[in-house]
Amino acid sequence: MSGSRITALGHYQPSRVLTNDDLAAIVETDDSWIRQRTGIATRRIADTESVADLASEAAEKAMAAAGLAPADIGMVTVATCTAVDRCPSTAALVAARLGIPSAVTYDLNNACAGFCTALACADHAVRAGAARHALVIGAEKMSDVTDWTDRTSCILLGDGAGAAVISAADTPGIGPVAWGSDPARADAVRIGGDWHPRFAQEGQAVFRWATTELPAVAREACKRAGITVGDLAGIVTHQANLRIIEAFVRRLGLPDTAVVARDVVDSGNTSAASVPIALSKLVERRELPPGGPVLLMGFGGGLSWSAQVIACP
Repeated sequence: MSGSRITALGHYQPSRVLTNDDLAAIVETDDSWIRQRTGIATRRIADTESVADLASEAAEKAMAAAGLAPADIGMVTVATCTAVDRCPSTAALVAARLGIPSAVTYDLNNACAGFCTALACADHAVRAGAARHALVIGAEKMSDVTDWTDRTSCILLGDGAGAAVISAADTPGIGPVAWGSDPARADAVRIGGDWHPRFAQEGQAVFRWATTELPAVAREACKRAGITVGDLAGIVTHQANLRIIEAFVRRLGLPDTAVVARDVVDSGNTSAASVPIALSKLVERRELPPGGPVLLMGFGGGLSWSAQVIACP
């Protein structure tokens, strides 16, 4: 095969909804303050579910949509920065739960850019013949690392998972990746602490970086896919903050006809899970044309970025 493509998607979010009014009872904030600064109205919180639980639910839906049996999957990758256990990997736990018998399994931690990074790795593996079908999952339980006393960060974060099945194809449906990092600014987004790791970020610095420097990465991903920004049917960026998304779209010069993912309003920032959750929802609602070029772009801790144009499944 000369390429690979996304053949199916699935997503899962916990049932518990945390509203802005709920947060106002925890820290000094209110609905208007949160919406004005982030655009977020609600987020989902997992009480007892683990990262592996979330990932397994999303993966099972994607496999069912693809019509694949467990034995068909040759690779399972989970992009996450919130898994508690070092070993076994979350991917190994997912494979065991879904009855996938002999796939290579590993976790990938590239923070909010994780899913798009893992998608590129799966594309490379399928192109090389290492697997015919790969399962790529972004799963996060950000509530485990949330500082519920910090009103600037606790209003942002949510839990969930999104998954994609990547399959070998005669016609490539995943474009060449544009990826990289700026290690000099690695501490701008972090989850640290020996016993109780907590999420923290330099919000203004991340906003400036994402809105001024990353549009060039998006254009490069389009160029590598042989299209222009004006050809895009849609764009799904990391759902960090609605203000970042809107500013990014303006600077990119996206056509009015292109669909823009704004799932952050309902789901908050779910780190590596945000791109696959938002993409899965758009496809489920049939808001994107099948086969249409869609730009995926993850960015965040590292500071890292990964972007590619896909053919919408």
